[in-house]
Order: sequence, then C-alpha cells, then structure tokens
Amino acid sequence: MSLRGASLSFGNRTLWEGLDLEINQGEFFAVLGPNGSGKTTFLKVLLGLQELSSGSATLAARPVARGNPGIGYVPQQKSFDPDTPLRARDLVGLGVDGHRWGLRLGAAKVNRRIDELLDLVGAADYAKVPVGQLSGGEQQRLRVAQALAADPQVLLCDEPLLSLDLHHQQAVSALINKQCRDQDSAVVFVTHEINPIMDYVDRVLYLAGGRFRIGPPEEVMTTEVLSDLYDSHVEVIHANGRLIVVGLPDAATHHHEDAHVVAGEVG
Repeated sequence: MSLRGASLSFGNRTLWEGLDLEINQGEFFAVLGPNGSGKTTFLKVLLGLQELSSGSATLAARPVARGNPGIGYVPQQKSFDPDTPLRARDLVGLGVDGHRWGLRLGAAKVNRRIDELLDLVGAADYAKVPVGQLSGGEQQRLRVAQALAADPQVLLCDEPLLSLDLHHQQAVSALINKQCRDQDSAVVFVTHEINPIMDYVDRVLYLAGGRFRIGPPEEVMTTEVLSDLYDSHVEVIHANGRLIVVGLPDAATHHHEDAHVVAGEVG
C-alpha cells in the first residue's frame, strides 16, 4: 500500500501534506497522534471513503476504492445491545459471505470457514452465544475474525483496543500480530496507546498539528521528535519496557487523562 504526495485539508485546516509512504506486506504499522490529528481520517483514505486533497493512495498499484476485498477492517470497540438477535458465529459469517447476494457459498463451506475463524481468534467456546451477552473483549475478537474472513492483504484497525482491559488488549493485539506475521498481511493500527503493541510495531506514523514523522518507534518516540512536532517540550521516559510521555499540550490529551502527565500514553 502506497501514498505519494498525499495531502488532506478541510477548509483552512491541513491534517497533513506531502506524505510519501510505503507500507509493506508483513509490516505492523502504527498510526499515533492526539485526538483530531487525522488518525481515523487516514484510515478512511485507505478504505476509499475519503478523497485526498492532492496526491494518490494505491493498493497493489491500483487506486484504493471503497469495498476493496483486499482490505480487512477492524472498527473501534462498540458494545452491541443486549437484545441483539445475532449469535457470535452469525457475526463472523457476515464477513465470510455477507457481501454476496443471490447465489451464495455452500452452507457446509461457509460453516467450515466460520469454524476456522472462530478457532483462530479463540472464540469457539461462545460461538452460539448472542453477541449482546459477550464482553467487550469477546466481541472484539469476533470483529477481528470477521475482518480476517477474506485473508486480506491489508488489515486496517481503528482503535481496536479502546475500552478493553489490559488482558483483552494483549489478546487482541496478539491476534492481529499473528495475522501480520503468519499471513504476511500489512497491518495499519491506529491507536492512542502504543504500549500494548510495543513488541509488535515495525514503524510509526505520528501525526500532530498538521505535521508528521515516520520511522521505527525508537526513532519517533523520543523527547526530541515529539517536542519538535508539538513545538513544546515533551519528555519521553522509557521505564520497564513502557513509554511515559510527560508534558503533552492540553490539546493533545484525551478527556480521561491528566493534562500534563500521561503515564503510558503517547497522544
């Protein structure tokens, strides 16, 4: 997946400009930055849902387009209504053949594929449970399974760890990394918290204030780079394998975080 000379603006506000980027197969690529920096909009560009102001975005040398079967998508975690009349396996099944109208895959073949996906994400034990009765982590495993149904070349993940506890963050992150490594899929992982995926990330795109920086985490997540991006002193501390970022401007913090000391958060 490639972007060349990519720029995106809304009125007088520029989210980024002159972005040249190649995301390789088998690469775990994280997109970081404060709220409003354009992380989710970046995914919309790759999904073909948002046009660039200038430049191009391509997958396998073709312009990205809405509904591309080569792209899987894991949305932000949102709970289902407790009364949702849909079982876990039914939700995964929508990823297998929910896009087909009229002539459908054979039922036996569909069921085999659903079973494979449920096993892959460790959800076989609750395959017949209504989705509204599952925990947030269990539901998110199903969304990962649904996104993997077509063996995508690229897996786009929009804050997939949001609202999950540490155990489920680790489990979902490991599942996504497994797809990246075992199936040679490119993973684009939007997040405000790099620590749960620190062991998996190959490169980072950090967006802030209409500017960006790309590189390995150890080169981007530094006091010097973040201070430059925010045009304000930001201290990055490495402690016990985690990142602690101190001094982010108020606009770069989230509603549930302290405005000046953000333990374990990176935008």
